Amino acid sequence: MTLEIKDLHVSYGGIRALKGISLKVEDGQIVTLIGANGAGKSTTLRALSGLEKVQSGQILYDGADITGIASKEIVRRGLVMVPEGRLIFPDMTVLENLRIGAYLRRDREIAKDIDNVYDLFPRLKERSWQMAGTLSGGEQQMLAVGRALMTHPKILLLDEPSLGLAPLIVRDIFGIIRSLNAQGVTVVLVEQNAKQSLKIADYAYVLEVGSVSIDGPAEELLRDERVIDAYLGKG
Repeated sequence: MTLEIKDLHVSYGGIRALKGISLKVEDGQIVTLIGANGAGKSTTLRALSGLEKVQSGQILYDGADITGIASKEIVRRGLVMVPEGRLIFPDMTVLENLRIGAYLRRDREIAKDIDNVYDLFPRLKERSWQMAGTLSGGEQQMLAVGRALMTHPKILLLDEPSLGLAPLIVRDIFGIIRSLNAQGVTVVLVEQNAKQSLKIADYAYVLEVGSVSIDGPAEELLRDERVIDAYLGKG
């Protein structure tokens, strides 16, 4: 499944959040979007998910134009977002949150897939009957990813998965992203932790005030002086 944005424009009132962004995600890749706050990274993911109205431009998913279609249909097609802040259901158990992730499904493999999520995140299995709001930040992030996996995503959109987490948990989260990708899930990753995201990505786009300023293979951007100066530092 390929994903392509062509000349995408999104505005909030009179503020132009995206100013003609174009990018492409090939099947099996990890593609990262990096940039400062307000650059348009999260807006891009929300537009891809059908959560932001597109003024002009196209979103092509496996060759089909999905611009403007309902979020529910986008999820049904396999394009699934894990939002910034996790947004789990705090007054429901871990297990109930996972079951909600499968709400569009009508197959008989849901219990098996819950077990697969528990294999990936053993701590969630230990806390399956615990209220999700009482989990740690890292555990909530694992639950948010696990809930998304219950939809059988073909492309997973991750918005700031390491935000506010301790360094050891951040390492675990990036390891999990690599593992999911190795299992065949294409990933679009928005991250403030530019160095870590570039280390695991295949391709990267740098966004500045709603436009793509730099793009290229992630390993090349790790050595790009412009990226180092602006986002990575010399250390």
